Amino acid sequence: MESGAKKPVRRLPPWLKKTIPAASTQPVADTLAELRLDTVCRGARCPNSLDCKSRGRAAFLLMGPNCTRACRFCAMESAEPVPLDPEEPSRLAEAVKRLGLRHAVITSVTRDDLPDGGAGHFAATVAAIRSLCPETTIEILVPDFWGDQTAWATAVDSLPDVFNHNLETVERLYAKVRPEADFDQSLALLDFAKERQPKMSTKSGLMLGLGEELQEIVETAAALRDVGVDIITVGQYLQPLSERTLPVERYVTPEEFADLAAELRGMGFKSVACSPFVRSSYNAEEAFLSLE
Repeated sequence: MESGAKKPVRRLPPWLKKTIPAASTQPVADTLAELRLDTVCRGARCPNSLDCKSRGRAAFLLMGPNCTRACRFCAMESAEPVPLDPEEPSRLAEAVKRLGLRHAVITSVTRDDLPDGGAGHFAATVAAIRSLCPETTIEILVPDFWGDQTAWATAVDSLPDVFNHNLETVERLYAKVRPEADFDQSLALLDFAKERQPKMSTKSGLMLGLGEELQEIVETAAALRDVGVDIITVGQYLQPLSERTLPVERYVTPEEFADLAAELRGMGFKSVACSPFVRSSYNAEEAFLSLE
């Protein structure tokens, strides 16, 4: 799994071509529009978006479309953030009810402008879903709250079923891929969550194709296991349509993903999703159910 070609690869290989699902995506789109909710599916230009919506699923995006950071793998707009909407948690819970979601995935843009980074907004959303849809399991995919342990505690103590924070890439590439984030801080957040709520499942994800080496991936996965992470997701990085995002260095083959998946399972993760189209929020319900 070496970095491979010296020049960025732009043409998609055949294993990364997706068919358009036959089922309608309109019910999900209508619900989101009526309740004025956004999704990470749209903001991140996820290749699985139509698949999820055709199955009545969506990964919700809290706190507006504008991010205070500019990670070089992400299509989210880096711009002046919008004021928090105190009614957003209740509207999101209503969407979960209308869509009949058994597993709700909630993430957000990074809001370094807020005193708690938006941790309280996450907690309010979890509480709203618990109140309206008590049978629904909840997964939150949070930013690092810039190392504020009070904010960490607020998010963790909201007691989602899955607490997710993505490392995204190996430590060597952080300065290039996530220049405003810190590898050790992200690990510390995951460690904090497991130490504070040992019964809560923790999760993290990686992207491949940014120039990482196989040994670095294995070492990064080992670091995640060392802090008790239960679920790991690994997928192919695909460059969003944005001039500031990084090009793909290499497309990792399905066979390489399969070999890596076997190695990750041998490391003791309770759930492993490792293939080209894997994303943190894609088939998140199946990953959670596989723990039981």
